[in-house]
Amino acid sequence: MTAEATPSMVAGTAAAGPDDTGSAGAGRAPRSRSTAAYLRYAAGKLAGAVVSLLAVLVTSFFLFRLIPGDPVKFMTGGRPVSAEQIAAYHREFGLDLPLWQQFTDYCGKALTGDLGTSYQFHVPVIDKIAEALPNTLLLTGTAFVLYTALGIVLGTRAAWRHGGLGDRLNTGLALTLYSIPSFWLGLLLIIVLSVGVGPVPGLFPTGGMESGGETGFARVVDVVHHMVLPVVTLVAVEYGQTLLVTRSALLDEMGGDYLTTARAKGLRDALVRRRHAVPNALLPTVTLIFVNLGRTVAGVILVETVFSWPGLGGLFYQALSVPDLPLVQGLFFVFAAAVIVMNTLADLLYPLLDPRVGR
Repeated sequence: MTAEATPSMVAGTAAAGPDDTGSAGAGRAPRSRSTAAYLRYAAGKLAGAVVSLLAVLVTSFFLFRLIPGDPVKFMTGGRPVSAEQIAAYHREFGLDLPLWQQFTDYCGKALTGDLGTSYQFHVPVIDKIAEALPNTLLLTGTAFVLYTALGIVLGTRAAWRHGGLGDRLNTGLALTLYSIPSFWLGLLLIIVLSVGVGPVPGLFPTGGMESGGETGFARVVDVVHHMVLPVVTLVAVEYGQTLLVTRSALLDEMGGDYLTTARAKGLRDALVRRRHAVPNALLPTVTLIFVNLGRTVAGVILVETVFSWPGLGGLFYQALSVPDLPLVQGLFFVFAAAVIVMNTLADLLYPLLDPRVGR
């Protein structure tokens, strides 16, 4: 994703000279050219997104065919079965067809919203995804709001007082936590805060989404209690990236002449930061926010697996161990599509935040 001013923008700006201010037609022309440039820019981004989705569709089919293992053996549960029964299973799920025919059938159905039928659950893949999606959005969406807000606030403060003790502590902690594998941190939190170590008692559940048997407000409290450790794990690992991107972007803006002018007008330092510096430094952070927003749909496979959270990430790990090819392919496509769509939305939003982009 690039931010560059095109020659058409420069030409459009130069065309609106002092002699043209009295002409209504001349005033509309630059706006018309600007709209046309944006539409061309948007069409290019949307076309790129469609190509990316088609590439993901192809990749999801062939990539998981490389996984060793026969799904039929899982479906038979290791029981001794005859060759005729195995052949019947292969015919039922289309595994006896040539690879090229399996591929064309898969693509044709996928383009109509049919992602196939799960081998292990015997239900449509799209239904299984719809069942687990709310659980993933609850967990990763909560973490997303927290680590985004925390990263922007701390990143802004670190940049505004760069070189100070607070900046060094914030940056050092962010780099340290960002480099820690999420599954390792999750296991550590389970050992310390779920199982208990020494005088520290176990305060939180080791996994799952709820204990069961609760209703009403008690069930809400129970779910929140189960969410604490996975959310803390995600926030601790992810907030550092937002902090570092925000800090870097704001440092690039702090030498701008417009900030010096704002201070010369007598504006308070906090007002200069909030009204002038931060809005102009948000473009890289906006991109990161949209990419992370796409990842909330994908969930976090390792964290959901460690905490036995019944979301899309845990479902993907479960399907991969079979392998349940239709479910793995469907989840992979949904994960990638979410990121592609959000990244495209960020691209389309860019010119609205900075007119130099896409003109």
